[in-house]
Parts: sequence; C-alpha cells; structure tokens
Amino acid sequence: MALTLKLLQGQFAVCRLPAGSALPAWFVHGALSHVSWTDEELSIVCDEAHVPEDVQCERGWRSLMLHGPFAFDLTGILAQVLLPLAAANVGIFAVSTFDTDYVMVKQSQLATSLDALRAAGHTVNEPIAR
Repeated sequence: MALTLKLLQGQFAVCRLPAGSALPAWFVHGALSHVSWTDEELSIVCDEAHVPEDVQCERGWRSLMLHGPFAFDLTGILAQVLLPLAAANVGIFAVSTFDTDYVMVKQSQLATSLDALRAAGHTVNEPIAR
C-alpha cells in the first residue's frame, strides 16, 4: 500500500529524564511534541532547540508524519514504512498518536530514507524552503 508522508520542518530530540520527573519548564510543544511516563523513565520528543545541553538526549532527528487518520483495525501501516527503511539500514524512532504515526530518522540518514521510501512507492512531501 502506497502511503503519503510529510517531512516536518526542524530537528527533534529524544530525551530521557528520571522516573517520576515532572514535565520540565523547558518543554515547549511544537510541530511534534510527545511525552511518555513509565515506571522507568520520562521520555520527551520535542524541538531540539528547547532542550538544555545537560539533558540526556539524542539530537538530530527528522520526523516524517504518515498522513492519516488510520483505523485501529488496519494492520501493517507502520510496517509499510519501516521495512524499506530497515532494508536501507536506517534506524528509526517511532511515535504514535490517535490518528497517525510519526517515524523519525537521523538527519545524517535523511537522504537515504527519502530515497528508500520513494523507491517503495510512497510519496514524501517536503517543506517548502522559506
């Protein structure tokens, strides 16, 4: 199944804070912001420009939004994107929302990722340069 994806502007960070942490003051929601609390950690995805240098994180992620919404009983949607990326040896970080999924790849692997997705028949819309 061919999908349409949208490359979001900017670079993102995936951060890890200690379990039980409150949402930090530096967290600002933007084009993609995601927070997950578990018994082991607080994970935050946000614009990397807002993350202080001393926070444990992985910077330099670009985000591709799958155009949804997708019904919950639909299967294999994420696999349609992940399989071509895996074949191209691209690591990912994925985030899901009620309506759709976001697949993040490192900036250094963006060109390879876009080529692999397009070769698999997907459409990727890139932001217009300002």
